[in-house]
Amino acid sequence: MRFALAVVCVLAFVAAASAFDLTAANWDAQTAGKTVFIKFFAPWCGHCKAMKPDWDKLMAEYAGHATTLVADVDCTVEKDLCADNGVQGYPTLKSGDPSALEDYQGGRSLSALKDFASSLKPSCSPTNLSLCDDEQKAKIEAVQAKSVAELEAFIKAGEDKKASLENTFKSEVEKLQKQYEALMKVKEEGEKEVNASGLNLAKAVLAAKNKDGKDEL
Repeated sequence: MRFALAVVCVLAFVAAASAFDLTAANWDAQTAGKTVFIKFFAPWCGHCKAMKPDWDKLMAEYAGHATTLVADVDCTVEKDLCADNGVQGYPTLKSGDPSALEDYQGGRSLSALKDFASSLKPSCSPTNLSLCDDEQKAKIEAVQAKSVAELEAFIKAGEDKKASLENTFKSEVEKLQKQYEALMKVKEEGEKEVNASGLNLAKAVLAAKNKDGKDEL
């Protein structure tokens, strides 16, 4: 009997946990009207495993919250969803309007995550115009006036620019890495040559002379 109850509890826990998993299929329904705090992860990632207990506690605390959604996205399963949101490493935490997520740069302790989640409030967006001031509404209306083709072209241009910047960054870092390795090789070979010239022996002799009080400088 106890075993059966234990199995039921485990199954209930698994079912509850899965409710926090966002997928391409349930994204729109689960995020509609919410300000979100999302962890994009890979099951094999060591840092992801390390923060999982605290993140699970945070998700449980915000389960069923009226305006804030805390959730997971498994990037090994939802590859397109992660790519669409600009995820390039794991874990990546993002927050805000589901259609315009921003990177989370804060601490990753449970207390830091809780503090940030508690600060999330419904914000001005195309789906929350009542929270916008006149200036914000004017900006949204200007964008809404664009055709689907115009919006897609604008977004593509922006994403292409970001990709170009990322590629330039990686290329320059690679150059710096090679330069670092070359300088390190010069340094190591130079130090080896100096040591081979008798530097350490000279140090030992000098130490002995000083100890015996026989140095003649």
